[in-house]
Amino acid sequence: MLAREWVAVTDQRTGLGWLTAQLWGERVLIASAFFVGFMMWLAGLHLGWVSFAVLLLIIAGLLRMERRAAEAGSKAMAGLAVPVSVQPAVEPAPTADDLTAIAAVLGALDAPALLLSARETVKLQNRAAEAIFGPIPQGSDLAGRIRAPGILDMVRDAIGSGQPRETEHAERLPSETVYVVRIAPLAGPTTEPLWLLTFRDISQARRIDRMRSDFIANASHELRTPLASLRGFIETLQGPAKNDAKAHERFLIIMHEQATRMSRLVDDLLSLSRLELRSNLTPDQTVDLVPLLGHVRDSLQPLASDLGVEIKLDLPKHPVPVPGDRDELVEVFENLIENACKYGQEGKRVDVVLSGGGDTPVEFSVTDYGPGIPPEHVPRITERFYRVNVEASRSKKGTGLGLAIVKHILTRHRARLVVKSEVGKGTVFTVKF
Repeated sequence: MLAREWVAVTDQRTGLGWLTAQLWGERVLIASAFFVGFMMWLAGLHLGWVSFAVLLLIIAGLLRMERRAAEAGSKAMAGLAVPVSVQPAVEPAPTADDLTAIAAVLGALDAPALLLSARETVKLQNRAAEAIFGPIPQGSDLAGRIRAPGILDMVRDAIGSGQPRETEHAERLPSETVYVVRIAPLAGPTTEPLWLLTFRDISQARRIDRMRSDFIANASHELRTPLASLRGFIETLQGPAKNDAKAHERFLIIMHEQATRMSRLVDDLLSLSRLELRSNLTPDQTVDLVPLLGHVRDSLQPLASDLGVEIKLDLPKHPVPVPGDRDELVEVFENLIENACKYGQEGKRVDVVLSGGGDTPVEFSVTDYGPGIPPEHVPRITERFYRVNVEASRSKKGTGLGLAIVKHILTRHRARLVVKSEVGKGTVFTVKF
């Protein structure tokens, strides 16, 4: 029966009756074509252009006839097929047990991680991700929670290609943080495609790299100046001042000062390197700070006298023992008191106070009455080669590494340095053990 109907349709498409029927169906279009041609001829257009326009309209009608015939044939062929009920494919969702097992694994990760579906919705998040993005309800769209176009583009690219992708993302607030963001398909127990989006914090590594680069640049700069001075003086002594005894004496004094400056710088760099290697080793000795501070005051007394500064020592009568390395603590106290004498010279006095001991926390403070440190410089004064006043520091034979060494020693001794300063009134450095 169906075969006979299809033959009938085919015969209709090839017979004269079919053509006549189709032309009759397009009678309005054909009549319109001739009417438009007639009006164009009345308007004075050339007969050739009129004929061309009419021909175009008739061709459009024939193409429309052919399209209708093709649609009729498709419907007839569809009648020959066995009717089948077609249902859209639905990917089975993961069960509650599957998600529970995956959530247990994500919870053990210390890096933020999100489980995504192929539709870019969030299925799960671990605690680390919750700390960064806040709680994300299940089924939320990822674009509504992460407003980073680079990450979203990477996720779409990975889901579209089925391959892992990785990118780098930086956050400026609340602090500068750099993440390596990676997405990869999850080969889990579910039949629904799932994707794992992870965030690896590389901020500390980037900061260390930047500090290392800055350190090398600063050290090179600090060494380049005295080396250039030495080279210039040597060339002068070999050339124009070869036979000038007075120039020899003057230049040799300056060369000695520059060589001494380089020696101090190299010694400080070596001290920093040693401290970094031992930073995780807690000192196993006990040092009484009372006689130690007396020794430091005596060793710095000649310098203080030359600068016109009086060092006033306020020490308790009882012993004040602390766990620590004696030589390193001497370096800390000498550095802090010497800085107070040099940079607080205008105040003519430096107060050194030691308190605590026994059950009371031990505190050591050095107070000068000099010009003080502007507030914007205080957080950075323990950085390597950081100087509040470069010219003043170099004129006082500073290397820019003293407070960095102090910070490293105190970190090893599990102590901390607190700095309070007021411009025009002075500065207080306090060490809390």
